[in-house]
Amino acid sequence: MTHSAPITRPVAPGLDRLPDGEFGFDQARHLLWRAGFGGTPRQVQTLVEWGLERSVDYLLNPEGVKLEDAAPTFDRDIMRPATEEERLAYRRAQQSQDEDAVARFRLERQRRERQDREQIREMQKWWLGRMIESPRPLEEKMTLFWHGHFAASYRKIEDSFDMFAQNEMFRRHALGNFGDLLRGIIRDPAMLRYLDNDRSSVRRPNENLARELMELFSLGEGNYEEQDIKEGARALTGYTFADNEFVFEDRNHDKGSKNILGRSGRMNGEDFCDAILGRKACAGFIATKLYRFFVGDVALTLDGASPEARSAISQLAGTLQSSNYELKPALRRLFMSAHFHHPSIVGELIKSPAELVVGAARSLLTPTRDLSVLSDAMDLMGQSLFFPPSVKGWDGGRSWINTSTLYIRQNILTYMLTGRMPRGFDRSLNTQKFDAEPILGELAAGDPSGASDPTRVIDYLLRFALGRAPDSARDALLAFVREAGGRLTGDVITGLLVLVTAMPEYQLC
Repeated sequence: MTHSAPITRPVAPGLDRLPDGEFGFDQARHLLWRAGFGGTPRQVQTLVEWGLERSVDYLLNPEGVKLEDAAPTFDRDIMRPATEEERLAYRRAQQSQDEDAVARFRLERQRRERQDREQIREMQKWWLGRMIESPRPLEEKMTLFWHGHFAASYRKIEDSFDMFAQNEMFRRHALGNFGDLLRGIIRDPAMLRYLDNDRSSVRRPNENLARELMELFSLGEGNYEEQDIKEGARALTGYTFADNEFVFEDRNHDKGSKNILGRSGRMNGEDFCDAILGRKACAGFIATKLYRFFVGDVALTLDGASPEARSAISQLAGTLQSSNYELKPALRRLFMSAHFHHPSIVGELIKSPAELVVGAARSLLTPTRDLSVLSDAMDLMGQSLFFPPSVKGWDGGRSWINTSTLYIRQNILTYMLTGRMPRGFDRSLNTQKFDAEPILGELAAGDPSGASDPTRVIDYLLRFALGRAPDSARDALLAFVREAGGRLTGDVITGLLVLVTAMPEYQLC
């Protein structure tokens, strides 16, 4: 395993590039965790061999990596609207007071609703499995980012296929152009339903989508006026959907002149988005959201942010503006910067439930066992896929950790490593046993005798799994090996990883 040279200089105030000679194992590990969900020792070492530039370009260009899995087939018609014939039959049953027929219609509706709830559960497992298995980790990480940024919940939408279609849109544009995403979200049936734009009319424009489009999705508080919301709502009239498809109702669109964010004319939704993108505050807001997700947990207002963080965000925003909101140039500059890789940045973000679960599966190569169990655990930890708590998305940061969620975090990692559940064992234990060989293989390849030396193995596991750990952690693990007889059997290595993943430092990346 290649050790990188220690960095002693203060954190860089901007996004100057990290010198090639300083990109070693620790930096490659950090890159895989932040720009993905972690990686195995072999994957980390591969990035070290590639170097910084090739590694970043590989992650940023997922279209060059072939996907083996076929596209999922989810039923788009579970919550389809009633046909004209069905509506007519229902009206006749009501008019004739045929209670049995009316009851059959209601039972059929309830059956469809149950089926749709079952399908959203399958979608949760599908996406979780995709995050674990995908050879395009940054694409999935950015899909998760946009899901939390343009947050819409199945709890209100109640149409699983609309949620799936939104998820696919986020994936298509994950590393593309923010402007395309902004224009896409005002045509997205899930968001149109979630923020009630389907109820907006030329006579009574609904302001929900217009407000959140600026406040939460693009500009942030204080960068628009109430009049911009009212005028923006007028621009978005006629933007609705039929079944699973966007529909523009020309007769319901306000064609009058509007004044939004300093621009005037007979503006529609796309013109509204263009006005937003033309504001300098937009690039700053998106740069801050990206920084919070990938670098450090600063406030959206940057209150209390260090001068170094402010400088990095300012330069990130400048790159977004100069590239017309293309995301790759900004992310490339960020991931290649000395600021991103500085020791004060590394290991300081609390893993989200998705990062914790997916990261354990991808880096430790644990069995997934039962995706339903993993999905339920993520829900209990505060991150249920397709169910963000509000239009603000998940708060993240310290909100992920409390006495209840910490207990669940430790239990789910034990389950993934051993099959042990809070009560008993999962039946997958006999068919899906954790194998530590791939984890230790990289150590053995570079140091054959090291793989049988408890001290070297423990140092290796701590560096790989935690990045850094206090000496007390090393002492506790050595004591565990001694109590287990001093031999590094497969069960002992698994036990060591159970202890490592229970440490506070494992909650960070």
